Amino acid sequence: MAGSVESRLRVTRQQILAFRRQVGALDERMPMGSQSLRRAAWAGLQDSMPRAALLSLHARIDGVESSTWEDPALAQLWGPRYHTYVVAKRDFALFSLGRLPDNAKSRLRAERIAERLHAHLDGTRMTDREVGRALGVGNSLRYAATTGTVAIRWEGARAPAVWTVVAAEVHPADARRELARRYIRVFGPATADGFARWAGISRRSATDAFASLEASLLPIRSPLGDEWLLAEDEPAIRGGETTAAPARLLPSGDAYFLLDGGERKLLVPREDQRQRLWTSRVWPGALLVNGEIRGTWRRAHHTVRIDAWARLSRETRDAIEAEADALPLPGVERPIEVVWNT
Repeated sequence: MAGSVESRLRVTRQQILAFRRQVGALDERMPMGSQSLRRAAWAGLQDSMPRAALLSLHARIDGVESSTWEDPALAQLWGPRYHTYVVAKRDFALFSLGRLPDNAKSRLRAERIAERLHAHLDGTRMTDREVGRALGVGNSLRYAATTGTVAIRWEGARAPAVWTVVAAEVHPADARRELARRYIRVFGPATADGFARWAGISRRSATDAFASLEASLLPIRSPLGDEWLLAEDEPAIRGGETTAAPARLLPSGDAYFLLDGGERKLLVPREDQRQRLWTSRVWPGALLVNGEIRGTWRRAHHTVRIDAWARLSRETRDAIEAEADALPLPGVERPIEVVWNT
């Protein structure tokens, strides 16, 4: 894949962030419905932190309740990098088969574990710990997820329940191509290397997926260098600034800041602030204010602690507190208390 410097569309940091907020429905919430749930989960919703996916839905859709993650239109699985994900049920194959290893040895390992899992469960459900011990594979059980035959349900407190399903009749290469398309849409402009890291697949698989999309891609020159965007998204990224929402509380692992390398510098230019957002341990949530990351937040029971990186206006603080008060937190009966650290 190639594209001369002259032929590449040049875009700014502001255009990129506005585009990502727009495609991610972070400027204006969508109405509740199966189509909105699917769009919110277009690149999957990481749920490794208990109910993070629920809070990602809340940031993008009106009327989200504490049980929305259980909507029939959604499903859970071990998705990219074997993290727990919530995805649209109709997209289950993309986030599973789309990551089937291209290496014969790794693919055979995944298929053999999946076969043993299916035979052991025999139509029942068990926790991953129970079945992992029974089969003697431990956490390696997750490798079977790439065969498209393993579903899970994780409520956040106990070990996830595991069962097997019939794999969709989709070729892994086709699923990987569509997964790459999803990645470019949500994280674009993007590169094949970035896709490989995000999905947890080989660079060869990622490069092949991008090559198969070449006819529908637009070469981009971003502040990070040569990247790619879906050609159909050119009008949206050329549009520049959008009207950003006053405040959004994005949970740990939300797609908007699920980034690495230079992408982190693009989103948060200051190194000291990047270190406070992308910590070496469990990430905090990100405080999105008028289109920029302006701090972090954490929750413990009914208390939301906000670490703002600069002084905020009273109007902005009110907007943030309104967001915190509206969080659809399961099991929290007392009013939310916001504690500020500026």
